[in-house]
Formats: sequence, structure tokens, C-alpha cells
Amino acid sequence: MAGAAPDADHDPSGAAPVTVPLRFAYHRAVAPLVWAIVAVGLVEMAVTHLLIASWSRTAALALSVFTLGGLVWLVRALLAMKHRPVLLDRERLVLQVGTIRRVDLPLHAIAGLRPSIERIAMKQRSVLNLALLAYPNLVVDLVAPLPGRRGITTIVHRLDDPAAFAAAWKALGAGG
Repeated sequence: MAGAAPDADHDPSGAAPVTVPLRFAYHRAVAPLVWAIVAVGLVEMAVTHLLIASWSRTAALALSVFTLGGLVWLVRALLAMKHRPVLLDRERLVLQVGTIRRVDLPLHAIAGLRPSIERIAMKQRSVLNLALLAYPNLVVDLVAPLPGRRGITTIVHRLDDPAAFAAAWKALGAGG
């Protein structure tokens, strides 16, 4: 429409949005495995309660409350995954996994991206695994280690659509 103001969130060149970060889901790839842990935890809680209750009802109740608290925390983290996606804009990449962990990286701190990492390399202390139980399909190599005792130089994650992320990364001209 003639005379209409340009959309502030859209780059006329067709590239990635300027101010609104692109959102990349990971919950469909990561959450099912964690839900399995919740199910196993519920069974374990019931069995443990029954076994400990024959010795001490108080200890069984205390242990069940403690376990249930941990499972509630895990379920809340799982439900948050859908609402806390990986974010990418012209200045930063935010890698997060529910309420469990969030890493905010300026793009200039990223040395490059890879689609995979060897299983043995994932066990290194310098690797932060945000894929939880799933095998990662996004590997972010950092220019310098993150502050902290671990000296994290690589972050791995499991995205639902890694091809869309790679396309957005290229459209931003971020390199890697």
C-alpha cells in the first residue's frame, strides 16, 4: 500500500529480522527423553516409598516428598522449553534449555558452527551440553572460553530444525 510505513521488524532485503530475534524450537527433540526420566522417576518414587515404608513411614514420606519436589522442578523446566526457544538476531545468540540453563553469546564471540561433534569430545569438561539426553545437532565453537572454572569453549544443543537455523545464520552473514 502506497505511503505505508515500513515494518520496523523486517529487513526490506529479505534477510533476517532486525530487532526481533528469530526463534528456534528444541522441545520436540529434547523433551521426550526427559519426559521418560520423569516417568521412571515416578515409578522409582513409588517403589522406594513402599520399600522404605516397611522400615520407617517417616523416612519414606520424607524421601517421597524430596523426590516429588525434584520431579515437579523437572516438569516445570520441561514445560518452559516450549516458551524459551533458542534466539538469534544480528547481535547475539541465546542458547537455552527451559529454565535449566541459558547462555547469551554476542555473535563476535562465536568462532563457528558445526552440525556434529564426536561422542568422546562431548565428555570434555570444556563442552557445555544443552541437548541434555538427546544427541546434539548444533555445535557452537567459541572464540574464547566462557568465564568460569570449566573454561567452556564449545556449546552443543539439539534443535528441532537445524537447517532453518543454519539458513538464518547464513542470512545474517555471521560466518562460521
